[in-house]
Order: sequence, then C-alpha cells, then structure tokens
Amino acid sequence: MKDVTPEAAGRHKAKMVRRKQVQDAEVAQKTIEKGLLIVNTGPGKGKSTAAFGLALRMLGHGRRVGIVQFIKGARHTGEKAALEAFGDLVEWHSMGEGFTWETQDLARDIAAAGRAWDKALAMMADPAFGLVVLDELNIALRYDYLDLDAVVAALAARREDLHVVVTGRNAKPALVEAADLVTEMGLVKHHFAAGVKAQAGVEF
Repeated sequence: MKDVTPEAAGRHKAKMVRRKQVQDAEVAQKTIEKGLLIVNTGPGKGKSTAAFGLALRMLGHGRRVGIVQFIKGARHTGEKAALEAFGDLVEWHSMGEGFTWETQDLARDIAAAGRAWDKALAMMADPAFGLVVLDELNIALRYDYLDLDAVVAALAARREDLHVVVTGRNAKPALVEAADLVTEMGLVKHHFAAGVKAQAGVEF
C-alpha cells in the first residue's frame, strides 16, 4: 500500500466534494416513485438469479413476493427452498412442465403457460404483493404460448405500486418497449462449454 501524501489527500477530498455535489443534485431531480416493469434477458447466466435477489431485497423490507415459473417446475431448487423459508411473505408457483424439447407436446405447453398466466394475473391483482416475478415468461412468449399483445397490455395496466420482473432469453421488442428497466445479460464465458454439468447451489 502506497503512502498518501497530504497533497494527494487534499486533491482527493476536493475532487470528492465536487463529485458529491453533482451526485446530490442528480438524486434531487428524481421525484417519481412507481411500480417498475423490469425485464432480465439475454444469453448470459443470471437472469432468474437477479430476479430472486430483488425478491430477497423486497422481503428485507417486509413486502410480500409472488413468483410464477412458466417453464421450470419439475426440479427442486435452492432458491425456492430458501425463499419459502420466509413463510407467508412468499407465494411460489412452479407451473411449467419443462422446456418444449422435453414435453414434445405443443398443446400441453400452451395449456401450462395459460394456467401460469392466469396465476400471474391473480397475483398482480392482489394488493398484498409488492413484487411479482414471472420467471421464464419470455420463453413462453417466444414460442407463442401466450398472446403477446394481451400480456404486454396487462403488464402495462398493472397497479401503480406493483413491481414486476420478467425473465428469460429473447425478450420480445414490444415487452422491451413497455418496460421501465431492461438488463441484457451478456455471455462472455460459460462453464457448460467446458463440460461442467449443472450443479446444486449454482444452477438450481
């Protein structure tokens, strides 16, 4: 660790004083408080993980969280077990039956997505929830299991104080346009390419 001279310390303090003034002025300009429509998409790992992290933050403030999984459902996951430990503050519904290449039954996939969307609508209408996570909804929309226009319209018409997170690759442009916050997870390197299998505590 290098020594900090009085001159360097002085320059740093002056710089940080100016930086704080700029930051404080920018923060003061933000006056809107509203429920957000958040989309986590892209080819990289971490879309659902980020959504569950936000759920944990919401729970830390005593807000109730609802989770609907559109595609996943068969496998027990660590995040479900952990979040359900919060009791009545979390309501979790894994309503998917696996990816389309696993079910190999289009009518069954469409029916499962419809049931999951009905559950999502009920949660969004319930004022007890502060956050609703719609995990892998983007996949259901990508395969046209649900009507895109109807889904976007319902999300846009959600009550003003409700936060909703939608996850999954290949988010539709109409959903991206309707969202308040869109994060695209980029893929730089993935351990699957090196033959590493899905592992408890990392993938599920």
